[in-house]
Amino acid sequence: MENYEIQETVEEQSQRPANYRYAVNPEVIDTIYEQLLRKLIVEKKFRDPNYTAQAFAEEIGTNVRYVSAAVSLRFHQNYNSLVNSYRVRYARMLLEDRRYNKWSVMRIAAECGFAHRQTFYTAFARETNLSPLEYREKFNHNNTPT
Repeated sequence: MENYEIQETVEEQSQRPANYRYAVNPEVIDTIYEQLLRKLIVEKKFRDPNYTAQAFAEEIGTNVRYVSAAVSLRFHQNYNSLVNSYRVRYARMLLEDRRYNKWSVMRIAAECGFAHRQTFYTAFARETNLSPLEYREKFNHNNTPT
């Protein structure tokens, strides 16, 4: 009987939101949010395959837990998903641009910051419901001059 009660408590705890997200000062969250947007959009740090939450946190002088809280509260996803969404957006742009038609899909993945083929294909399919090659073919087919 005791084990059941303990297990139930663990299950309940796992379903509750992480309280630390709400304990972080909102001004700190806003600052991290603004710095993250600047790093990802202006500086295009998403193109660095080693740009982890830890690297970002060290760069701005905070800790990973605060970064995680800011990303969760402002973007409603985790850090890796956020960075991968910027990478996929950039990959889509390259796949749509005829100047990059000779580039392999893996070269585009590397240019966008993906270090592993499977991560690229999974993230790309999650956002587009297509593989990168299918996306390129579909886009190029729909935009061929008649």
